[in-house]
Amino acid sequence: MNDLALFLSTLVLVAWLAAPAALLALAGFSAWTRNPLKLNHCWRLAEKLLVFSMGATLLIAAMLLVDLQSGSSISSLTVPGRWLGLFPTGVAAWMAVMVGFVGWVILRFSERYLRGDPGRERFLPWFLLTIACVLVLVMTNNLLVLAGAWVGVSISLHQLLTLYPERPQARMAAVQKFIVSRAGDALVVAGVVMLYLHHGTFFLPDMIQAQSASPSSSSTLTLASVALALAAILKCAQIPFHGWLLRVMEAPTPVSALLHAGVINLGGFLWLRLFPVFDGFTAGHLILLTIGGLTAVIAVLTMMTQYSVKHALAWSTCAQMGFMLFEIGMGAYTLALLHLLAHSLYKAHSFLASGRTVKASAVGIFAQQRSSARLLWALLTGGLAALILLQVPGLVEGNLVFGALLVLAVSSAVMAVPAGATLVSKTRIAVLALLLVPAYGVLHALVGPAVPEHANFEAPLVAYAIALGLLIALVTVSGLIMQGGRNRFTSNLWRHFSKGLYLELMFDRITRRLASEALNAPGILKRIPHHPFTVEKRS
Repeated sequence: MNDLALFLSTLVLVAWLAAPAALLALAGFSAWTRNPLKLNHCWRLAEKLLVFSMGATLLIAAMLLVDLQSGSSISSLTVPGRWLGLFPTGVAAWMAVMVGFVGWVILRFSERYLRGDPGRERFLPWFLLTIACVLVLVMTNNLLVLAGAWVGVSISLHQLLTLYPERPQARMAAVQKFIVSRAGDALVVAGVVMLYLHHGTFFLPDMIQAQSASPSSSSTLTLASVALALAAILKCAQIPFHGWLLRVMEAPTPVSALLHAGVINLGGFLWLRLFPVFDGFTAGHLILLTIGGLTAVIAVLTMMTQYSVKHALAWSTCAQMGFMLFEIGMGAYTLALLHLLAHSLYKAHSFLASGRTVKASAVGIFAQQRSSARLLWALLTGGLAALILLQVPGLVEGNLVFGALLVLAVSSAVMAVPAGATLVSKTRIAVLALLLVPAYGVLHALVGPAVPEHANFEAPLVAYAIALGLLIALVTVSGLIMQGGRNRFTSNLWRHFSKGLYLELMFDRITRRLASEALNAPGILKRIPHHPFTVEKRS
C-alpha cells in the first residue's frame, strides 16, 4: 500500500468515526442548553450529521468494492482501521447506511411530530445517543467496545420509552424492557468473555483470521454461541420473552419506529458480525433456528388475528425477527442481512405512516374473493414460482427450505385480491408476485459480496427436519384460519391465537412483579425518566 492510499483510507475512516463522535457531543449539548434557538439548531445539525455519516459510509463501501474488484487479499482499510479501532466490512457498511438513513428519516418526522410537545426537549439527546451507540456497535473491531455500545443502546432507549413519565403503563412497560435488556446485556458480556477465553483476544479481525486459518472448537466456544444466541433472542423479542414489545406501544410513534426499525435488529446483526468466529453449525445456531422459527410461525398467525394497527405491527416485528434468526440458524447469512435491511425500511415506514391507517379504515374493507378462487390463484402462481426455482435453484442457494419460503411469499401475495377484480387485474397481480423471485435474486447478488465467506457451513439433518416441520405447521394453521370458515374449531383457533397462545404470561408476570418493585422502591429506576441527562441545564 502506497503512502497516498494509506492517507486517503485513514482520512475516510476518520470521517466515518467522526459521525458518531459528533452525535455524542451534540446529544450532550442539546441536553445542557435550554435556549430554544440553540435547540432548533441542534435538530438541523443532527440531520446534517446523519447525512454526513451516510456519505462517509458510502465512501467506505466504494473503497471496499475497489478492493474486491482488484482481488486484493488485504483491504486498503485494514491497517488504518486497526489504528482507529474500526472494522470496515461490507456488513458494517450496509448496516451503517441503513442506520443513518432510518435515523435521518425518523429525526425529520420527529421534528414536526413533536413540535410543541413537552417531550420534544427530552427526545433529541436520547435519540442521538441511541443512534451514536448503534453506529459505534456497527463500526468497532473490539468486542469490549461492542458490548459497551450494546449496553448503551439499551439504556438510552429506556429513556425514550419513558418519554412521558406521567403515564403509568409506559413506565411499567419500559421497566419490563429494562429488566429483559439487562439479562441480554449480561449474556452478551458473558459471550464476549468466553470468546476471549477461546481465542485469546478481544479483537474481532484477529479472531476471524485465526478461525479461518485453523478452524477450532471447544466447550467454551459452544457456551459462547449459546450465550450470544440467548442474547439475540431477548433483544429480538422472541417467544416467550416478547411481552414487553407489545406493551411499549405507549411510546410515541417516532420511538416505536426507532425500536422496530433499528434497535430490535441488533440481535441479528450481532450474529452476522460474529458468525465467522465459530466453527460451522453450533448449539447457538440450533437455538436460533428453533426459537426463531417457532416465534415466526406463532407471530404470523397471531398477527393475522389482530385488529389494532400497532399491535399487528408489533407481532409483525416478532415474526420478521423470528424469520431472520431462523435464517441465521440455517446458515443463510446473505438472506438474513437482506431481511434485516428490508425489514428496517418497511417497518420505519409502517410506523411513521400508521396514522393514515385510521383515515383509510373509514373507506371500508374490500370484499374478498371466494376461498376456492383465492386458493386457485395462489396455487397457480406458487406453482409457477416453484418451476422457476427448479430451473434456477441458485436463486435460493439450492436450499429447499428457502425455496419453499419464497414460493409461500409469492402465493400469499395473490391471496388478497378483492372480489370483482377482472381477469386482467388478477393476472397483473400474479405477474407482480412472480417478479419477487428474480427481484430476490438481484438483491441477493447485490448484498451477497458483503457477507463473509461461509461456503463450508453445513446444517445437519435435524435442522432441516425442524425447519420443514415449522413451515408445514405455518401453512396448515394459516390455511385453517383463512379458509376454514367460522366453525367451532377455527373460531377457537382464532381466539387463542389472537392472544398469542398466552405464551408471554409466565415471563410477563415475573417481569411485571420486578417492575412493580422497582417503580415502588426509591432508586435510579424511579428517577431516570424525569431527567434526560444528569447534568445541570443552563441557557
